[in-house]
Amino acid sequence: MSMTHEPLFGAIEAGGTKFVCGISRGRGPLLESARFDTISPRETLGAVTDWFLAQRERLGPIDSLGIASFGPLDLDVESESYGRYFPTPKLGWSGADLVGPLRTVLGCPVGLDTDVNAAAIAEHQLGAGRGATSVAYVTVGTGIGVGIVLRGEAVHGRMHPEVGHISLRRDPRDQAFPGTCPFHGDCLEGLASGPAIAARYARSLSELEDDHPGREIIAGYLGQLAANLALTCSVDRVVFGGGVLQTPGLVDLIRRATRLRLGGYLQPDCYRDSIDEFVVTPGLGTLSGITGALLLAESAYKASRVSA
Repeated sequence: MSMTHEPLFGAIEAGGTKFVCGISRGRGPLLESARFDTISPRETLGAVTDWFLAQRERLGPIDSLGIASFGPLDLDVESESYGRYFPTPKLGWSGADLVGPLRTVLGCPVGLDTDVNAAAIAEHQLGAGRGATSVAYVTVGTGIGVGIVLRGEAVHGRMHPEVGHISLRRDPRDQAFPGTCPFHGDCLEGLASGPAIAARYARSLSELEDDHPGREIIAGYLGQLAANLALTCSVDRVVFGGGVLQTPGLVDLIRRATRLRLGGYLQPDCYRDSIDEFVVTPGLGTLSGITGALLLAESAYKASRVSA
């Protein structure tokens, strides 16, 4: 009896602070993983490429690679700049080619999407979004990103959702802070990301006292986001992840802020009665991004088999 080949998938979760890499056989557990600091494109991608080459020596050829990256990215496969970064707040990465060097060295199909779209796919299929028709995944950390899955498909348009840069109604207690976004100042990312919190309070959110107004201010901005996703995309679930969400009690404050922002609107008013099921934390914990990258690798592998 012949053995069925179990494909070897590589995965990269490319974040503004770190690149997390992994290898698995099919949908099995990670066989190996590694973390590299996000520094310059040359240094970071060089370290990542060397690691995958070492794994290939040990485990055999990599059948496909999935990359879930921070943005903004050119995701148009027909574009000359496919796989390159658009202007980004991440110093040194504007215009950098993410896909080209990896595809050239590893010689395998590559599946690419944003880190938050990939995480949304993973949570929809395997995590907190199972059974939901539509899911939004929000990461709040070095930046703020939002991925959206509607009826099983990640949302793409001219580019991909950049919801972290929407404008918000400012909290009256927060009028003096100009924001940290180099493009927009006080957009959502400029007000509620990890660096914005540190710039405003000289501490992380989890280090603030329980009764510090900063906790309510940040939760209020994230609650506005959740309400906007309910009103614009009609998502069934908003999954909040990222480092800032490690703050104890923050998700409950976001739920309360979401309910207040919706103000009893939407009929039937399911969000008011089941807000705990609408605003949730990741079912996959910290593995949403790398799991999504593996699912991108799986999709790229299947597509290559069909076209072969």
